[in-house]
Amino acid sequence: MQTYDYIVVGAGSAGAALANRLSADAGNQVLLLEAGPASHPWSRIPIGYARLITNPAANWLYTSEPETNTTGRRLPVPRGKMLGGSSSINGMAFVRGQAQDFDTWAQMGNTGWSYADVLPLFKRMERYDEGDDDYRGRSGPLRVTNPPPRLPIFAALIEAAGQVGIAHNPDYNGPRQDGIAMSQATISSGRRMSTARCYLDPVRTRANLHVVSEALAEALLLDGTRCTGVRYSVRGASHEARAGCEVVVCAGTINSPQLLELSGIGQPERLRDLGIEVRLALPGVGENLRDHYAPRTRWAIGAKGITYNDTARGFGLVRQALRYAFLRDGLLGSVGAPIRAFVRSRDGLEAPDVMLGWVPMLTEPGPNGPIISSQPGMTCYAHPMRPESKGHIHITSSDPRRPPAINFNFLSAPIDGEITARAVRIARAVMTAPAMASLQVTELAPGTTQTTDDEILDWVKRAAETTYHPVGTCRMGTDPIAVVDARLRVHGITGLRVADASIMPTLTSGNTNAPSIMIGEKAADLVLRDAAQVRV
Repeated sequence: MQTYDYIVVGAGSAGAALANRLSADAGNQVLLLEAGPASHPWSRIPIGYARLITNPAANWLYTSEPETNTTGRRLPVPRGKMLGGSSSINGMAFVRGQAQDFDTWAQMGNTGWSYADVLPLFKRMERYDEGDDDYRGRSGPLRVTNPPPRLPIFAALIEAAGQVGIAHNPDYNGPRQDGIAMSQATISSGRRMSTARCYLDPVRTRANLHVVSEALAEALLLDGTRCTGVRYSVRGASHEARAGCEVVVCAGTINSPQLLELSGIGQPERLRDLGIEVRLALPGVGENLRDHYAPRTRWAIGAKGITYNDTARGFGLVRQALRYAFLRDGLLGSVGAPIRAFVRSRDGLEAPDVMLGWVPMLTEPGPNGPIISSQPGMTCYAHPMRPESKGHIHITSSDPRRPPAINFNFLSAPIDGEITARAVRIARAVMTAPAMASLQVTELAPGTTQTTDDEILDWVKRAAETTYHPVGTCRMGTDPIAVVDARLRVHGITGLRVADASIMPTLTSGNTNAPSIMIGEKAADLVLRDAAQVRV
């Protein structure tokens, strides 16, 4: 058995950032465990997310349990399973969220998590050439760019949005989020900027950083109420590692509560029913699950040659491949949704509560994932950004290889349904604005006959999926259902923290990758600060 100062479980968005910062001090011996492989060829190319979204070589491929408000469907819940985690398979949109998101966390009792507290971390982690110096970072490890708006359909969308009251905002990660803009992305020179690429690759030669891939964490080692290490397996061989200082679980919203429960930390009755010895009763483990439940509105485009359905099929796909090879852009170098808008669904709101994202393409289900439709068109997803509906994730077996049960409980809060219907109507307003007329737009789904809230929501229940932003299952807070405190320490256990999207008390306003990396940065500061105080 080997001993390290710190063991980080999970090399995803937060875990990779944390391991980088902890190992910057040569005196810290750091072990980073990742259940998946070191890399996958498709993860380097931006369009590779379309190949990895259903690929078990780099994806946990979870599915949710059937629910009434998904009409009994099991929704796909893809999660990255490789170095970089979901930052290696996601759509690469870079969205911090609103100041209000983090101020709300602080107002819930989480000292040190206000927007003023986390803004320096967002700046520290990024390298972005535009925007205001007061808000944007210039020299961080994570390269963030504005992919060029080459398709004329994007200019039409920005004009159409302006016609219905949604102004252009060139930097939604700056002082205000409101408006429509081209998506900022973790792409540089046509390459995906995952945390594996930006945080781990530059420091692989550090002698004090030990990265072990294909290492499945099976249980935390506990001595009474102190976490002393991790038991894990590599290709079937069992190993144990000791942590002289701390273990930090960064396994993500699905796997972090799973590991706690496998280790006897959670709801006692649930654990006993599975034959797991209860080491600590912590009822909030696995609760407070939130995600964005997003219908994808679908639109046919009659104008020729302006969507990827026209330009990326047959010989057009060959041209796109050549364009990527020589220019590093086009479809193969594109962010998942190249244009997005942050909108207030009604008057009187202090900040946007709805997000819309447009993809200049229609897809159809294929045997190995989505395929480009022969029909030219556009997809627009629209959803509330801060849903109130809460679900849960819990293990169903003591076997760490068995996936947990994921219950989202979508639309259980009535306000989520109301805002979802408004979001669909906002998408319609933009797509039918005068600036779109020359594109010959026709609504395919939900369809023009779906006009009332009930009709729209009936379609949503039959068609919507998540936007792959699960959070909250090891919630940060001070109440009896919270799992970690504001310093990310697990309540009732010493030497153990959780640092990933699972600690979010509420969903941030937009995509969750950027806030997850920030959490890894914040965790590093907390761990190192506490260690310095112990040495004194």
